[in-house]
Amino acid sequence: MFAPSVFAARRARLQQAGLSGLLLFVGNVDSPMNYHDNTLPFVQDSSFRYFFGLNEPALAGVIDADSGEATLFGNDPDVSDIVWTGPLPSLSERAAKAAVGRSRPYAELAQLLAEARAAGRPVRYLAPYRGETMIELGRLLNVHPAEVKAGFCPALTRAVVALREIKGEEEIAEMENALGVTHAMHIAAMQNAKPGVLEYQVVGIMEGIMRRHDWHLAYPSIFSKRGEVLHNHGHGNVLQQGDLVLNDTGCASGGGYASDITRTFPVGGKFSTRQRELYDIVLEMQEAAIAAIKPGVKYQDIHKLSAAVMVERMAALGFFRGDVDAIVESGAYAIAFPHGLGHQIGMDVHDMEALGEDLVGYGDGAERSPLFGLGYLRLGKPLKAGMVVTVEPGVYFIPALIEAWEKEERHSAFINYAKFREYADFGGIRIEDNVLVTADGSRVLGEPIPKTVEEIEAVMAV
Repeated sequence: MFAPSVFAARRARLQQAGLSGLLLFVGNVDSPMNYHDNTLPFVQDSSFRYFFGLNEPALAGVIDADSGEATLFGNDPDVSDIVWTGPLPSLSERAAKAAVGRSRPYAELAQLLAEARAAGRPVRYLAPYRGETMIELGRLLNVHPAEVKAGFCPALTRAVVALREIKGEEEIAEMENALGVTHAMHIAAMQNAKPGVLEYQVVGIMEGIMRRHDWHLAYPSIFSKRGEVLHNHGHGNVLQQGDLVLNDTGCASGGGYASDITRTFPVGGKFSTRQRELYDIVLEMQEAAIAAIKPGVKYQDIHKLSAAVMVERMAALGFFRGDVDAIVESGAYAIAFPHGLGHQIGMDVHDMEALGEDLVGYGDGAERSPLFGLGYLRLGKPLKAGMVVTVEPGVYFIPALIEAWEKEERHSAFINYAKFREYADFGGIRIEDNVLVTADGSRVLGEPIPKTVEEIEAVMAV
């Protein structure tokens, strides 16, 4: 947890957004795994944690946008709690950790909100993304839960996004802490992905490294020789010599900040000629994108730049034909690169997307494309110094996609379907790093994780 002054400063900056009334942040509650007292690992609502710091269930925070006063709502531990948990800090002691001077029993929150609304003061909140939060907001505001989501405050959302998307030095340091452990996890995966090993055995080794820090995954690991399945969370395959494995794994630090790294490597430690040709294309796509990152540049344009690199290089191998720019603008390239180049990352692996993906990733003259592939780009707007983004281009051979597009003759003037069919069993390649936008460019965060062919083969030879 950061110093109390960090949270006080964040709330003060939020107050300067010019909002009125009460700003309500409801924290998360425990989620039962299979019965009430057997719960899933707790993950706090990231906006509540950003302003109030506490990583504990059953809390809420209120900021008076007019006076700046903050109040933490929760309950003091009683004997029935302490029997199971041991001694716990009081509510006021917890509030002090975030420089909150007022604390009140949770039961008083609904009355405070009712009095404010009766006096004509708005109660503003962010869009909820959990069913429990919708129900609780409905109870607190005396409305049906079905009405809650539509009542969120876009102005508050924009103000929170403007604050959270610019990372402070303490946040960057925390993200690099997460990347330090992620580095060890990816090296271990490369060195343990041997012929005859089951995928879940390698995943277990990675997660063991993370759990030794008492941390958790930032998202379910994607570790599979079926890399063409973009979100493949199954780990049941036996690795064979020459398989190309895609490993998209990141962890959440003790302070609640995520890492998100992808590497692709061959079982047995040596890329085939065919694998290396395409791998080097993806690496060039990523390097070109990172080199183009700087404040003021639309991430949508960087996505297109990366796609253009892919088309030009793959055309030389016979996959595409025609004008590169026309292929990119038509969306034909998405047969091999069907997802967005990346997204913001911070306390959430897809940072703040619970607040509304378009509100977070678009605006400032950037609109989401209707095209297949580009339409999945989560971040399109101009970059700002202090943002942290993922850069994760890929090349994939998805048999169902190739077959469907060829059947309808989609983009047949640009796509050599016969060549794509030759690679139907290839799989997929993705390379991903976490990149800080600086005042005049960018910096890849964390200790470098092997990603050139030579670096990967060297570390796998150990």
